[in-house]
Amino acid sequence: MGGIVEVSLVFPAYNEVAGLERAIAAADAEVSKIASSYEIIVAEDGSSDGTDELARRLSEANRAVRLLHSDERLGRGKALTRAFWESRGKILAYMDVDLSTGMSYLQPLIDSIREGWDICTGSRMMQGSLVERSMTRKMSSWAYNQMIRILFDTGVHDHQCGFKAFNRRSLFAILGEVEDTHWFWDTEVLAVASHRGYKIREIPITWVEDRGTTVNLFKDSVKMCFMAFALRIRLARD
Repeated sequence: MGGIVEVSLVFPAYNEVAGLERAIAAADAEVSKIASSYEIIVAEDGSSDGTDELARRLSEANRAVRLLHSDERLGRGKALTRAFWESRGKILAYMDVDLSTGMSYLQPLIDSIREGWDICTGSRMMQGSLVERSMTRKMSSWAYNQMIRILFDTGVHDHQCGFKAFNRRSLFAILGEVEDTHWFWDTEVLAVASHRGYKIREIPITWVEDRGTTVNLFKDSVKMCFMAFALRIRLARD
């Protein structure tokens, strides 16, 4: 299995056979320049399109690549949690296979953790961010994030961006409290971290919407709003 590495970069992957090889190649080229040692983990989540077989071939060809396969669909959040528990990095990060956020932003993300931040998250809603997405999704995201800021006083502009890095010790101290198994995971980890007094940094990014996203805007947004209120009640009991 090997020893501790400086950086673990996780790709949650459900039916990502079309873009996985490109994402792994780009990640390997970038992380090799900015980390003294690293691993790239494919958190494969019960795919039906051959993602697991492709990831297995890529891991056999490159010792830095690890496959965590699941026979059944875990959900994006649960797949991330599993991958982080099994990771070996001092700095833990994740991003989406579609590379909506460019690899050039990985260094400032990682450097923030080196500088002492507990969490660094990319933001599509800060001044300096360059975002290509539909107006409907922009407005929905703005409304959702305003609600989360009010409920949890995080100071974060964009809770759902799938581009984050963590200090290993900090993440592991709260990971057992993060319960969501799917899309709300990104928000929940920031809300819990903020509640525990963690230092969270947000950096502007360039982000291009994946037209093939599996997020159902209305259904998933409503579900996450209910989850947010439930989490607020749970944290208030502490």
